[in-house]
Amino acid sequence: MAMKIRLARGGSKKRPHYSIVAADSRMPRDGRFIEKLGTYNPMLPKDSEERVKMNMERVKYWLGEGAQVTDRVSRMLEAAGELPKKDRSNPKKGTPGKAAQARAEEKAQKAADAAEAAAAPAEEAAAAPAEEAAAEE
Repeated sequence: MAMKIRLARGGSKKRPHYSIVAADSRMPRDGRFIEKLGTYNPMLPKDSEERVKMNMERVKYWLGEGAQVTDRVSRMLEAAGELPKKDRSNPKKGTPGKAAQARAEEKAQKAADAAEAAAAPAEEAAAAPAEEAAAEE
């Protein structure tokens, strides 16, 4: 039987509350589970001790039995120091979309045009005193 340690959603609409459970991977997310291992309340502040509660002895037992953890639960266990930190890399996540890139290019072009326009009158102003000096001689 493929076991998973995962979240089972509870709570009402717009007020989520999750149970950390050990369940057969074939069962639905909020369906039948073998054992409740803890709770997770995302509505509480991140520094609150009540946000994540787990029975670590039972979590270690299920990990020893070969249970796989989901990504969110593995992050909680990493924060608790039970699992080693994984390297996660998603370099595309931080890149802006097509529309934002087009806006950035347009903004850069306008800035370049403005800098060019500002540089042109400065050159003319610098050339004007030199012409006046040449005319006086």
